[in-house]
Amino acid sequence: MTTQNTSTGPLAGLRIIEISSFVAAPLCGLTLSQLGAEVIRIDPIGGASDYNRWPVTDQGESIYWTGLNKGKKSLAVNMRSDDGQALVQQLVTAPGPGNGILVTNAGGRAWMSHATLAALRDDVITLEILGRRDGSPGVDYTVNAGLGFPMMTGPADHAGVVNHVLPAWDMACGLHAALAITSAARNRDATGSGSQITLPLEDVALATAGTLGYLTEVQINGRSREFGGNAVYGTYGIDFVTSDDERFMLVALTTRHFRDLTAVTGTTVAVDAVESALGADFTTEADRYKHRDVLTALFSRWFREHSGPEVAAALDKTSVLFERYRSFVDVVESGELENNPMFSPLDQPRIGTYLAAANPASFNGVHLATGAASAVGEDSVAVLADILGLPSEAALELVDRGIIGASST
Repeated sequence: MTTQNTSTGPLAGLRIIEISSFVAAPLCGLTLSQLGAEVIRIDPIGGASDYNRWPVTDQGESIYWTGLNKGKKSLAVNMRSDDGQALVQQLVTAPGPGNGILVTNAGGRAWMSHATLAALRDDVITLEILGRRDGSPGVDYTVNAGLGFPMMTGPADHAGVVNHVLPAWDMACGLHAALAITSAARNRDATGSGSQITLPLEDVALATAGTLGYLTEVQINGRSREFGGNAVYGTYGIDFVTSDDERFMLVALTTRHFRDLTAVTGTTVAVDAVESALGADFTTEADRYKHRDVLTALFSRWFREHSGPEVAAALDKTSVLFERYRSFVDVVESGELENNPMFSPLDQPRIGTYLAAANPASFNGVHLATGAASAVGEDSVAVLADILGLPSEAALELVDRGIIGASST
């Protein structure tokens, strides 16, 4: 597999106007860009509130921002001004079959509402990401706190709540948003109708929790699942520490996995005896989960008596699902990025050259990659010329008037 530029990707011909910040909406735009759409991010002059967000380089440039905005063109506009608002409206509702699409998490503004834009182009597609479904603010970590996951995360003997590091709801929301845009674009091609899409981050989280059964359990069984620490709920899976303090995560989903685990750890006879004494049936996931503590105690001795390399070599010969716990540093230093065709070198101005991920899906063996992220306002003049036919002299006059911003770096 290889990587290639997305100009001929499956969404080539679509043009997305993105007015966004932070994770979910920018991820939607990035995903669409990787799949071939032209994405133009519009920011306030000088950048939105996420432009300098951590992590940053030693020089203070945002690694975070450039990562989420690869491959997009950048237009800086004074959106507090009437002229700036009118300019954005013209860009969103520009004629042409691939135009007329807005993605934003900066809604609540009458001048860029669906009704206002639909009056200018009746088949416009707008997608507004909200925090909470009533329109009030909400971010990943506040939505997560109100859902229940932090009360089930962390060590089994921990009395408090533990937030996950990954902004899971932002990520899921961004991908749902990209799917919604492509669905609306397909519907418009088929029917000629636009769409007003509203996507609350809160509802993405609730829908996910419902689909995975967390909320259904309470409704049907009258109770929530028990707190399990690192144990995999409903099956046998837990972490083990080796003699040299490496840590492995193991999962035995099937009877074959479990049988191989007892064999490699030399505990088959002991496990059979425990099974008989408890009246359990370890061919079932339910009993393996129910009696996980006694099983873990039996298996742990083998791990404590062997080094990480010895454990890995032995488990490699079995069907058991396992992986070492690694840090991000471990992953980078392993050479895995160089050996994965999803990654290719990206020369990112203000940041440096690094291996950047393309879209994880491969199309006919090819991963679709975008170019670098523009600086805020870097493409302002070119975008206005391309979409609105505005001469560079007129665009530069807008710069002088403070209606748009332009940057050459």
